[in-house]
Amino acid sequence: ALSEGLFEGPPADEKLREQLRLRANKAGLAELHAELAQIDPISATKIHPNDEKRIIRAIEVHTLTGKAISELQQQWDAGKTRHDCTFIGLRRDKDEQSSRINLRAKRIMEAGLRDEVAALLAEPEGLSLQAAAAVGYAEMIKHLRGEISLEDAFEAIKINTRRLAKKQRTWQRRFANVQWFDLASDDEPTAIAERILAEVDFQPA
Repeated sequence: ALSEGLFEGPPADEKLREQLRLRANKAGLAELHAELAQIDPISATKIHPNDEKRIIRAIEVHTLTGKAISELQQQWDAGKTRHDCTFIGLRRDKDEQSSRINLRAKRIMEAGLRDEVAALLAEPEGLSLQAAAAVGYAEMIKHLRGEISLEDAFEAIKINTRRLAKKQRTWQRRFANVQWFDLASDDEPTAIAERILAEVDFQPA
């Protein structure tokens, strides 16, 4: 967003959004997602069926402009930047990254993820559909509803986090001018920063 800007979509139409929210509450969000698949199949494949906010925004844009939001967002792929930017990427071996993801999942479980999600669900307003679909929360909600065991929830969190990391790696490939730094398992943050400062020319082109 900083380097390329945000696509020039229409401003929010609160009346239309409220109509769409009422439809979602009455008929179910799946109906809105199915509608999105008809008018903008590209966005429908990218937006989670439980992501009410983005589904409504995509339908809103199409209703107001007659164009799919995925079509308007193509300006992001134009390769133009608004500022002189230096992009730095930190990269780890895939197997090591998977091990770190598994360790992270173990730590958040031990830190009380189950109790955290249970407390959030007990709040009067509960969790939004978008928050409830987040990796970690979604799997734990299934467990708390009795759909899966705690062990299965833990395994699902690890698997889905690794899948998310893969999607992020794919998305990052669209950035052509990144200076990548491959990290070893024992690299310390200070040493990484010093290496970057020594090897990267931060002067504008």
